[in-house]
Amino acid sequence: MTADLLYATVAAVGVLDGAAMEAARRRQRELTKPEGALGRLETLSIQLAGITGTLCPPLKPRVVIVCAGDHGVTLEGVSAFPSAVTPQMVLNFLHGGAAINVLARQMDATVTVLDVGVAADLPDHPALRKARVRAGTGNLRREPAMERDEARSAVEAGIAAGQAAIAAGARVLVTGDMGIGNTTPSAAIAAVVTRRPPADVTGTGTGLAPDGWRHKVAVIEDALALHRPDPGDSLDVLAKVGGLEIGAIAGVILAGAAARVPVVIDGVISAAGAAIAVLLCPACKPFLVAGHRSVEPGHGALLAHLDLCPLVDLDLRLGEGTGAVLALPFLDAAVATLNEMATFGDAQVAGKIA
Repeated sequence: MTADLLYATVAAVGVLDGAAMEAARRRQRELTKPEGALGRLETLSIQLAGITGTLCPPLKPRVVIVCAGDHGVTLEGVSAFPSAVTPQMVLNFLHGGAAINVLARQMDATVTVLDVGVAADLPDHPALRKARVRAGTGNLRREPAMERDEARSAVEAGIAAGQAAIAAGARVLVTGDMGIGNTTPSAAIAAVVTRRPPADVTGTGTGLAPDGWRHKVAVIEDALALHRPDPGDSLDVLAKVGGLEIGAIAGVILAGAAARVPVVIDGVISAAGAAIAVLLCPACKPFLVAGHRSVEPGHGALLAHLDLCPLVDLDLRLGEGTGAVLALPFLDAAVATLNEMATFGDAQVAGKIA
């Protein structure tokens, strides 16, 4: 990992291919349907053409990168589950038994895990990439989550993981997460970047009761008052109230954007990572596809802030990348309809007369 990896990756992010997008628009107007009749499948096909520079981009292999890290703020009782669940769930991912594994198999995607901050030793495994920056974050209610250099290292770990997946053939990246307590830093990031009160962007996470939710909001309020993160400085926000896996997700997004590979983001933790990525590099936003809308209120706030419209809304709140992989068939459908439908001329169907 070079000292200039973050800078070089940000500098490599370009713009959508305007010529490819116009070609996709022209073809959409010629297909045997009323213009706009396929709705967001049409706009998605145009976006994918712009990202990849071709009307018929390959969308396989697709790789889910589950970024994993622990959180010191769990000491404040903000989660219904203990921190020990983080490494236990990582092992579950590696053994193929988690929801993301099941859904990824259904959607013909591969799952890999990036350990960027799990507070336990993990065994070597072909599907595990070890890039631990530190063994979990600090308790953000009492101290910064991490040092600024650690925040940068977390982002660069995600960049390296994304680059490795792309070098191995990935043509779609999907962001996932694992880290008990990580809806707390995600809500804190949402509050900072959207300028909304913590109560408006904080959910129940793993299933807190009302008293637990109120305590979680207070923890976030205390953290923001203590650290005063700068909403214009991505690494300041990430270091003071973020998470290692959130930084890694931002890095995966940057790697995909720089390589012109679509990145499908998952729920509130992925959206927090996307907000950090867009703060670092506003040009990466058009390369993002929002897979789904979580029931976590911070997710809706972050999607609105990023001007992203999710493809799926199934009341999910699991994370792991589950909602994002469920959206993959829509990418397939968008590309297939653009390329495989007959035009009015091909089918000898009369076009619009008025």
